[in-house]
Amino acid sequence: MESIIKRKKMILSKNNLHKIKASAGLAVPADELFELPEKVLQFGTGVLLRGLPDFIINKANNKGIFNGRIVVVKSTATGDTDAFNQQDGLYTVGIRGIEEGKKLTENFIISSVSRVLNAASEWQEILLCAANPDMQVIISNTTELGITLTKDNVHASPPHSFPGKLLAFLYQRFKIFNGDTDKGMVVVPTELIPDNADKLLSILLELAHQNGFEIAFIDWLENANFFCNSLVDRIVPGKFNKEEQAKVEDELGYRDELMIMSEPYVLWAIQSGNEKVKQVLSFADADNGIIIAPDINQFRELKLRLLNGSHTFSCGLAVLAGFDTVKEAMASDHFSSYIKCLINDAIIPSIIGDNIAKEDAQQFAVKVLDRYRNPFIEHRWMSICVQYASKMNMRNIALIQAYVQRFGHASPLMSIGMAAHILFMKCQQADDGNYYGFLNDKKYLVTDQYAAIYSKAWSETGLPASTILANEELWGVNLNLLNGFTEEVETWLQVLLDKGASFALQQVTTQSTILINEK
Repeated sequence: MESIIKRKKMILSKNNLHKIKASAGLAVPADELFELPEKVLQFGTGVLLRGLPDFIINKANNKGIFNGRIVVVKSTATGDTDAFNQQDGLYTVGIRGIEEGKKLTENFIISSVSRVLNAASEWQEILLCAANPDMQVIISNTTELGITLTKDNVHASPPHSFPGKLLAFLYQRFKIFNGDTDKGMVVVPTELIPDNADKLLSILLELAHQNGFEIAFIDWLENANFFCNSLVDRIVPGKFNKEEQAKVEDELGYRDELMIMSEPYVLWAIQSGNEKVKQVLSFADADNGIIIAPDINQFRELKLRLLNGSHTFSCGLAVLAGFDTVKEAMASDHFSSYIKCLINDAIIPSIIGDNIAKEDAQQFAVKVLDRYRNPFIEHRWMSICVQYASKMNMRNIALIQAYVQRFGHASPLMSIGMAAHILFMKCQQADDGNYYGFLNDKKYLVTDQYAAIYSKAWSETGLPASTILANEELWGVNLNLLNGFTEEVETWLQVLLDKGASFALQQVTTQSTILINEK
């Protein structure tokens, strides 16, 4: 009976929209939104793009700000576009999380996607989009591997790489509009690599030379188009689980094969000081989380230190304390107190200065803590511990150094994080070649390129903190030279071994509270 009901439930589509009732928990697009011109070419169909740029453009359209729709290019060979075609590009984003300390549950039908074209079978249709004078913006998320230079025939149908496809599109536009400098595009890659647009442009220029393009086009490519580095941050887990999907569909009254879930938090920092770019990217006015600024390093630093850094300081502690997920850990008073103290009393004092104001860091921290408390996302600590050593180096060593330099001593909140890291990385190599740690007689996989270093250090000494902290292959510096840091780490490592992580968490938060009150 249940399967029959599911089959009879209408599918989300343009023709069925009038049957769907808007409510406090569901935003339904108005008819006129489907008449908006296509202004954006997007490379990628992934959930991050659908949950962030496409969501924001939809929000802007609803407010009458941007007034443009998106042509999506599916570049990968896996999967198909059938669901997009069947649903007329419509899909639902379910916002689930905590905002300003309150639980948030909202659903939005996204109508910003005009159509989805498959590069393998519809390449000529994609090139026709270059003739559209309304086209202004190119967005991409092709994973970090997408922005790499490979030899490519840009005249192929289609070129095999993302840069090759993008270059072919831009060359087509250059030819159609006879090199008109007003017809250049604003290109905003969202791949998670630093200076993503700068790197993409350098690849396009090299490909243009390799393919023998004329100097006039290369000049147009470099000077008539705007390549904007960007930083995106939003957790978009993707599909609901089957039970939750069925529950949401019952509540909304329709079936949606493309429905995804997203947290409330949004950050899309786009680097540009150009007024034309700001005018073209007018959708930024629809949400405070979209920022266009000449320098976005501040936002990268805040994310790296407050969010990523706190994750890395705490993930080993969480696993050792027996927590599987972030939301499970945040239900513990001792752990949630530790995270709050770590962020506010250790990390923020280490990063504020000429480039980051204390108020900005504190406002960002409030949002980070809301994200930690999100009960709807199953964020597993063991996943955060993957390549633990590299993450600790990239995200937190500068913080440890900055704290010691500013205050003359090590932070116990950071030191216990390093101690837990060293204990988590206590491992042995098995017959399968992998390294495993042991917790309460249960083994766990240590997925880390430096696992052998930790395994050797633990096998050669009873308390290997000083040996590991001295390893410049791991950290680039000898951390034993930081005043009091090694002693602090060794103390917490012994507490973790003797009393366990739960006891250590209680002790460090109590100790930190006393220190803060004494200041």
